Amino acid sequence: MLLTRMLESMKKHFNAATTLYPIPTRNGYQSRWMTTSKRVQDRSKKKRVHDLEVATEKWKITSKIFFLLEILKQEPEMVIPVRSLNQYRRQINLPKPHRISDFLRKTPKLFELYKDHNGVLWCGLTRKGEDLVEEEERVIDNHADKAAEHVTRFLMMSVEKRLPLEKIAHFRRDFGLPMDFRTNWVHNYPHNFRVVKSFDEVEFLELVNWNPNWAMTELEKKVKGIPEITEIPTPGMLSLPFPLKFPASYKRVSSYGKNIQLFQQRPYLSPYADAKGLKAGSLEFDKRAVAVMHELLSFTIEKRLVTDHLTHFRWELVMPQKLMRLLLKHCGIFYVSERGKRFSVFLTEAYEGSELIEKCPLVLWREKLLRLVGYRGRKKKFETFSDDESDVEDDDGLIQSDSEVVNLDVELGQQDTMDYEDPLLDDSEMDVGEITCAYQNLKSS
Repeated sequence: MLLTRMLESMKKHFNAATTLYPIPTRNGYQSRWMTTSKRVQDRSKKKRVHDLEVATEKWKITSKIFFLLEILKQEPEMVIPVRSLNQYRRQINLPKPHRISDFLRKTPKLFELYKDHNGVLWCGLTRKGEDLVEEEERVIDNHADKAAEHVTRFLMMSVEKRLPLEKIAHFRRDFGLPMDFRTNWVHNYPHNFRVVKSFDEVEFLELVNWNPNWAMTELEKKVKGIPEITEIPTPGMLSLPFPLKFPASYKRVSSYGKNIQLFQQRPYLSPYADAKGLKAGSLEFDKRAVAVMHELLSFTIEKRLVTDHLTHFRWELVMPQKLMRLLLKHCGIFYVSERGKRFSVFLTEAYEGSELIEKCPLVLWREKLLRLVGYRGRKKKFETFSDDESDVEDDDGLIQSDSEVVNLDVELGQQDTMDYEDPLLDDSEMDVGEITCAYQNLKSS
């Protein structure tokens, strides 16, 4: 009876994510507390970085504007009836009854609205918006050769030296690829790759020529420099430590110092070497997966990717089934942002605060877009934790403009952080609920 009372008392003080399970023993059953929670938040709440959460908010805003720009670019005169945009409510996360016209009026320097003689409301770009679109096309054209190199190296890291074209297309914006990536761009580099079809008519992008100059990781280049062509060795074992940048609120680095040191000293297989012989779950397997993730993130424009897109390359890149667990475990190398339904992973070494250390022309163009949209800082409370579970109130971003449109108060119907899921691939990087962060508190502004 006393034991039962003690257990009931313990239940009240334990986290709701724990459950009492009967464990079989020689003397019958023994009760043991075991966690049942698999939420990413429960495993990472002490490792959050406010600055990278700010970077996530900026990306969420720009991604919605990117989507609308691409819709307009597909129109012959870059104009479209506003009512035709209703079908894209999910992509821009604007639930009814909020009007799309109100959303567009919040960026008067980029979008303009007008009615024709029949009273139909149309949306187009301002002169500044058109100039920005033309500038983007020039920047992407200049970036094409570097993007082709990254796509080729992506294929070189894969098991079969080919990847489904549809999956690569989800990294289009991240790699700085043009809108016609699948129809035209992939055919512009026949010496690097080609499009092939499987027996069930699935399109793959297949490596044509192995380039030994590109079989050297970005980390090797930083540490050793770019060698002469004759000096490039065959990809094999590497022993280079990964740059580490732990969250400021994560105070357990010293207690795990020995494990971190052992991890850094452990040799690992190059992402470009044959990994078929590695045993899943082994230390060598996991560290090679870290190297693959590090390399792939290094290819991206913003050194950031959507995690659910990555999970669909587990087999092709020989990565563990529980990839999210690996990313969270190595919080000094990667940072997982949980804001919204679609999580993002950052390469921590590439950021100083919320800003990229090295900005390519495409990043500079995106920053120019944000300025035109009217992105600026605003006080917002991020759920950031230290070891003592204290909350921190910091700055966030908001789309603001001089528009006279009022009463666009998109309520937070969803939490900022959601349970991690591995949904099917989607044509957009946006999901329902994300637009609210950009327009919260507009009534009072």
